[in-house]
Amino acid sequence: MPTAQTIDQFDVLIAGGGAAGIGLASSLKVREPSLKIAIIEPSEVHYYQPSWTLVGGGAFNVKDSRRQTESLIPNGVHWIKDQITGFNPDANEVLIEHGSPIKYKQLAIATGLKSNWEAIPGLVETLGKNGVTSNYSFEYSPYTWELVKNLKSGKAIFTQPPMPIKCPGAPQKAMYLSCYEWQKQGSLSKIEVELNNAGAALFGVADFVPPLMEYVKKYNAKLNFNTNLVSVDGAAKKAIFAVKDADGNVSQVEKVFDMLHVVPPQGPQDCLKASPVANPEGFVDVDQFTLQHTRYPNIFGLGDCCSSPNSKTAAAARKQIVVVAENLVAAKNNLPLPTKYDGYGSCPLTVERGKIVLAEFGFGGKLLPTFPWLINPLKATKLAWILKKDVLPWLYWNAMLKGREWLARPFEN
Repeated sequence: MPTAQTIDQFDVLIAGGGAAGIGLASSLKVREPSLKIAIIEPSEVHYYQPSWTLVGGGAFNVKDSRRQTESLIPNGVHWIKDQITGFNPDANEVLIEHGSPIKYKQLAIATGLKSNWEAIPGLVETLGKNGVTSNYSFEYSPYTWELVKNLKSGKAIFTQPPMPIKCPGAPQKAMYLSCYEWQKQGSLSKIEVELNNAGAALFGVADFVPPLMEYVKKYNAKLNFNTNLVSVDGAAKKAIFAVKDADGNVSQVEKVFDMLHVVPPQGPQDCLKASPVANPEGFVDVDQFTLQHTRYPNIFGLGDCCSSPNSKTAAAARKQIVVVAENLVAAKNNLPLPTKYDGYGSCPLTVERGKIVLAEFGFGGKLLPTFPWLINPLKATKLAWILKKDVLPWLYWNAMLKGREWLARPFEN
């Protein structure tokens, strides 16, 4: 088999080897095994990030969330283990840190979101100690559970930065699972719980707010909207928040904490910002339905890095893989693009250990439940918990990343 260095031009080049990139490579290989495909991805370890919420709630072993990237690259797909530094779509090439630009006939960009931990002064220095933790990290999600088990009284603050972020429901999931444990221990009444949300609503799809509010009230949690974490002093157990009032005026408020669960600000990767393939916000500029680039027809975008106005979740990537695979092959053969993305995203909201509100929705907040006859989408159910904890991880490793597209087609419009 020729090496990536000896191939002048790939039929399909995939920028990014996360869930969307590897899943797309597998789906394309199933459709057209002869395609010369390469993935550019620097990371040697791949993580199933949706499980970290459960790790922080004591319901999942963090070691089961990682595998070696090499073991996941599909047979016959070249792995270019390098950092992407830029895009040159006019020359059909992607720039990498080491070596010559990689040329392609078609390009799929799936570079994901970057977590900007350093954007909050003081955070990096105190993560994993002083009561400061995050379920958005393989390293620190076990510390969340350690803090929850040991906190008997005091103040617990949970934060949510401005959108976009991976899995927008995850910040409040951390709060619910923590409160459930404290309630079980009999200590919840001695713990003051706050969710400080930079946004203006508990959840972006209004239908799911009432069932979530039932749990907010049950746990006696305080909701602060338009409240964004801007700095942390871990040693002093203090955090500074920027609070915007109804007139748009912003003031800074200092809060003390015993436990602080932080969700880092997130945004496009550095290689995308100000690149020719990005929109002004730094996301791959695609048609939200076909996921084809708005200016370069041989480029597609999928996953968290694309401009489609959907919730950035692994479930969204699972559906987008099918759309891009089918439309990319059609474009290759100069055929009309056959498949439309419906904006599907899923957020299994872990409101307690053993029950989940399974939020599934598409563009415009339209409810898109996969199993409406089986799981009530507006109620917390045990069945949804089993799906989240046991079924979805198995489907991720054995279906989504292997080109098996079970229940992955977009709903018919």
